[in-house]
Amino acid sequence: MKKLFFVMVAFFFINSATLAFASTLDEVQRRGVLQCGVSTGLPGFSATDEKGNWKGLDVDGCKAVAAAVLGNAGKVKYIPLNAKERFTALQSGEIDLLVRGTSWTLVRDTSLGLNFAGINYYDGQGFMVSRKLGLKSAKELDGAAICILAGTTTELNLADYFTQNKMKYEPVVFDTHDQTIKGFEAGRCDVLTSDLSQLYGLRTHLANPGDAVLLPEVISKEPLGPVVRQGDDGWFNIVRWSFYAMVNAEDLGVTSKNIDDMKSSNNPGIRRLLGLEGIKGKSLGLADDWAYQIVKQVGNYSESFERNVGMGSPLKIKRGLNALWSNGGIQYAPPLR
Repeated sequence: MKKLFFVMVAFFFINSATLAFASTLDEVQRRGVLQCGVSTGLPGFSATDEKGNWKGLDVDGCKAVAAAVLGNAGKVKYIPLNAKERFTALQSGEIDLLVRGTSWTLVRDTSLGLNFAGINYYDGQGFMVSRKLGLKSAKELDGAAICILAGTTTELNLADYFTQNKMKYEPVVFDTHDQTIKGFEAGRCDVLTSDLSQLYGLRTHLANPGDAVLLPEVISKEPLGPVVRQGDDGWFNIVRWSFYAMVNAEDLGVTSKNIDDMKSSNNPGIRRLLGLEGIKGKSLGLADDWAYQIVKQVGNYSESFERNVGMGSPLKIKRGLNALWSNGGIQYAPPLR
């Protein structure tokens, strides 16, 4: 009898895992489109161009998953969300995936029913001020009015920093990035604080971006990455490895332009990436060429970084911590084997 009980328990857990594995993947494939939550508009990460097309580093994260799951990076419905809406939209099933400059923290990872599937951008909070103020350090901000985005980790970081340095400030809170930069430009605050990547992007919205400067202090760690619901390990694995495929491709020297030539490579790592040998796509429930489709249609991590936020973009952000581990950064992906 005891043996039968353990067999039934094992069957229950295996069956539950199978159902969880299938849920979001099956729904996305049935629907034929990935519903991806992004920001309401942040240059370099997720914003629309003059033709209404979504572009950015986070947008490429959505496209990578669509390429892996549907074989077509264009099969994405982008759902713009502000900071306060994003978690509810994911928890309720309105979106399949959130790729929206979201910092990985203990509370978010353990109390919201969500899982972070990787870090697509290592960031930190900073301060942007008007050049005419002549400020050189955040230590000079005592008594300043500070524009800040509601529902973000920046609020607590800001309070901690000013308390630690025995300074006071007046928070001027907004719901969207667009509102914060307009408030800053209109003079409603002396300072705008956010993740550095966001400050670079928001500065491009100013009538004269050169009028604003970033102070040297970085007051927090902000590991940003894609987020999924807990309880669906299969979907979690797909989202995580879609990003890792892009990082591994850069590490292996595989780009969207040379990937077809790489099919003749005798490098085992490249052949596994392209689905020519090894475990292929079976363990993820995907086609064998899932990673090939990501790199072919979206590019490797370097291609995505450079065209969206790097030196080939208007933001001109250096790779820094986001460089590969082999190039002085900390960006690193487990091997595809």
